Amino acid sequence: MRTTTMFFLAFSIVGLVTAACFGQSGSTTGATGTIVSLSSSTDAADQAVPPAPAANPSKRPSGVGIGFKVSTLGFGGEAAVAVTHRTNVRAGFNAFSFSRGYDNSGIHYVGDLKWLSADAHFDWFPFAGNLHLSPGLIAYNDNHVSATATAPGGTTFKLSGTSYESDPADPVTGTAKLDFNKVAPTILLGFGNLVPRHGRHFSVNIEAGAALAGSPIIALSLAGSVCNPSGTNCRSIASDATVQNNVRGQQTKISNDLSPFKYYPLLSLTVGYRF
Repeated sequence: MRTTTMFFLAFSIVGLVTAACFGQSGSTTGATGTIVSLSSSTDAADQAVPPAPAANPSKRPSGVGIGFKVSTLGFGGEAAVAVTHRTNVRAGFNAFSFSRGYDNSGIHYVGDLKWLSADAHFDWFPFAGNLHLSPGLIAYNDNHVSATATAPGGTTFKLSGTSYESDPADPVTGTAKLDFNKVAPTILLGFGNLVPRHGRHFSVNIEAGAALAGSPIIALSLAGSVCNPSGTNCRSIASDATVQNNVRGQQTKISNDLSPFKYYPLLSLTVGYRF
């Protein structure tokens, strides 16, 4: 009897453990299905929302600025591109024309001034503000002055310090031209930034500096006949070596008078817009 009772208790305990672990198979399946479902939802959520990319503090600034410029090189435009947070590269063009008459040593000149150039600069902002230093280059310089020269018959003029009278029968005429070096290094100090770094679009840039343009190149050519100041001994300029030497001397004198312009002053005002 005791043996039968103990066997029955052992069998009951095994049955309870089995029912707890493996019994009610529908509930177990449901629980398993729920776990699988939650796992699948979690995987789908991970796939639907990719992780945000890490910030890159070293990414260079972007932006392009353009501007209208008025300067001692004429009227023009320029464009700049940001390279780093403290540097830009910039390029532009300039053009201007003007005509006027003037007298020099008794000879009347009618000159046509024509300025045409293209330049490039590297802008460095040492304090990450608007103050900048800009070394650069006038890469194309077609700035020049062409003039006609006349000395009406009977008037007195000087060539290299020597006085002559223009022959009334064959008055003195000629041409003159002033040129600069085709390429010239430049240096500018300014305040303003054509590519603002703080969300602004409009800008004003003021600069001052100089271009090492070299001494102006002068070419003077005269034709006709000259006489002594008293009106005697008239002769052709082309046939008189002394007069020819004095023409070259006058050319040198004009060149020396303009020699300070080998450091051509640069002043500019630019109004710009950043895209």
